[in-house]
Amino acid sequence: MSNVIRDAKEPMHWDEEVDVLVIGLGVAGAAAALEASSLGADTLVLERAGGGGGTSAMSGGVVYLGGGTGLQKACGFEDSAEEMFKYLMASTGLSPDEAKIRLYCEGSVDHYDWLCAQGVPFKQTYYHGTSGEPPTDDGLVWSGAENVHPFREIARPAPRGHVPQVEHQGGPLLMAKLCAAVDASPARVAANHRCTALYQNSDGEILGVAARYFEEERRIRARGGVILTTGGFVLNDEMLLNHAPLALRCGMRVAAAGDDGSGIRLGVAAGAATIHMDAISISLPITQPWALKRGILVNRQGQRFINEDTYYGRLGEAALLHQDGQAFLVVDDGTFEKPEYMEAIAGVGESPEELEQALKLPPGSLQSTLELYNRHAENGSDPLFHKSTDYLERLDRPPYGAFDCTTEKALYAVFTLGGLQTDTEGRVLDPEGDVLGGLFAAGRSTSGIAVGGYSSGLSLGDGSFFGRRAGRTAAAFRK
Repeated sequence: MSNVIRDAKEPMHWDEEVDVLVIGLGVAGAAAALEASSLGADTLVLERAGGGGGTSAMSGGVVYLGGGTGLQKACGFEDSAEEMFKYLMASTGLSPDEAKIRLYCEGSVDHYDWLCAQGVPFKQTYYHGTSGEPPTDDGLVWSGAENVHPFREIARPAPRGHVPQVEHQGGPLLMAKLCAAVDASPARVAANHRCTALYQNSDGEILGVAARYFEEERRIRARGGVILTTGGFVLNDEMLLNHAPLALRCGMRVAAAGDDGSGIRLGVAAGAATIHMDAISISLPITQPWALKRGILVNRQGQRFINEDTYYGRLGEAALLHQDGQAFLVVDDGTFEKPEYMEAIAGVGESPEELEQALKLPPGSLQSTLELYNRHAENGSDPLFHKSTDYLERLDRPPYGAFDCTTEKALYAVFTLGGLQTDTEGRVLDPEGDVLGGLFAAGRSTSGIAVGGYSSGLSLGDGSFFGRRAGRTAAAFRK
């Protein structure tokens, strides 16, 4: 990306002037446009594709919300902003943004109501048995690790996955409703417009953008500011190699075409800071259906390394980041079920020793692991990893088998979590922590709530929540 920052020397010719200019029409961009235009700001959204949606429209549609939403109450679950806060602070990485998480939790009930007001439907029913969008049109699911060790001891568990009312994948419906709301609002959308440069004055303030519309270049002034909502960088191999190289080993990149880091690079060129660029979400959905949580996940040394009943995003992180993507899910004849997202069998055997040999594990390693696991499971305990008793039982009914959970054979689904550093109002910061005037950002082009630990729905949740805040702040700055 050459010439991405251009001097804005006044007076200069602008092809169009608006109050707020939003770059990208995914969930964060739609929320920013709706909020800015609702405050009377003349708002324009530039979308590089032929229409809105982005990666948000390709997602399962789960939105992570809590604190006692109307949906939670209708399904009989008690929750509070404080319990939600304790869970997110404990589960979202080693250095979570406490201020953002606090605001998100305290505003979660209102944000749910806002989504409903935009026309997003949520069926007032609960579905048990999946870690993301359900196969039904039920509205509430467990979408994280709230109900497992160690988090169940830290915060009172409650399901917080809010899913639009449609069977299976809810992302298309979510974005259809939000894009329809944008169309019905005073905000305008210009499709097939790719932002190629930012105009910056001598004081460092961003004044507008250059945008390519087919063969035409347009200069657009933004009196209140430019909001970058362009997605992450999981499709940019060079950026992954520099920041998160293990992501390159994942077989599935969760992304639309725009997740190439373009917005992040525009911000950096203007002087913005980035943060947590090494953070990635890695899903390894090997325990779908949930009955497979009764198996044990072992590494190349035949050792368990995590409680198997946890959220599949934590399984993926543990397997890839700490076990080099080398893992096997061991089951016996009594616990065997066909997984929903994988089918490779790594080995079988009539005894633990035979399975151990088939997997080429160190002699005695799997045998020792199974002996220890079975001895404690018989008494309903798991002293090593504290797996729930719901999924604790002896694995002693031959034949034995192991599903191949290596990066070479299993589905590892990845997307990036790091990006531009922003404050709680969506303002982009420079490396000194000062506000970069006229530039805002939200969604996966920023570092949001999850910085190393993920629960399904956090991207759609914090993208829309902080997208609204960015839209509100930019609208207030209009000159």
